[in-house]
Amino acid sequence: MLAIENVSRTFSNGETGFKNISLSIQKGEIIGILGTSGCGKSTLLRVLSGLDVGFKGSVLIDGEAVSSVHEKIGMIFQEPRLLPWLKVIENISFGLTNDLNKHEKASKYLESVGLKGFENHYPKDLSGGMAQRVAIARALVTAPEILLLDEPFSALDAFTKMQLQDLLFSIWKQYESTILLVTHDIDEALYLCDRIVILRGQPGMIYSEIVIDQPKPRARGDAYLGQLKDKIIHLLDLSTSL
Repeated sequence: MLAIENVSRTFSNGETGFKNISLSIQKGEIIGILGTSGCGKSTLLRVLSGLDVGFKGSVLIDGEAVSSVHEKIGMIFQEPRLLPWLKVIENISFGLTNDLNKHEKASKYLESVGLKGFENHYPKDLSGGMAQRVAIARALVTAPEILLLDEPFSALDAFTKMQLQDLLFSIWKQYESTILLVTHDIDEALYLCDRIVILRGQPGMIYSEIVIDQPKPRARGDAYLGQLKDKIIHLLDLSTSL
């Protein structure tokens, strides 16, 4: 579904964010991207989303080259980035400008993230977790086949984070989305993902890939996942040789 072929990103100041990234992602997979600070994880998502087109290499969706923002891709950022002057329902339907049924669609996805009844609230009236739920609904309302998530739960408390991880899992089951998740949370990646790609270095390069051979849903604190966590910690340890 999504093919990344020998992609590199070098900025105008000569600094390279990442280089020679190649990855093939199948429909319905959840791929986690973990890496050391400064290895280009968020930059890679911007390239895949079409928000950053100054790269070398190829990004293909169903064989079609991505050269700008693509209708099959939705992106969820670390911050909700809601428009404060719009109500919740208006934030969700913002991208459905010419859709006569935009209110009904927005209401459907608002309900799917557990916020039915909050249609007329403003962002300032929401908690951080609620605001991120609205951001998820806004990304889903255009029915993207691929969801890109850039550390979407990192600013939340542990309990809210687990709730939204479970919400993301339920969305994956319901809509059969293909998901790329950038995260610093190893437990989060192990809980949600089919594969975890480890980036290291500056510029970042793929250092390793972990396949999680365990069906979902998974039990938090599972011994097998704990063994994989120890392995990932070792792979991310900068004191080990690249």
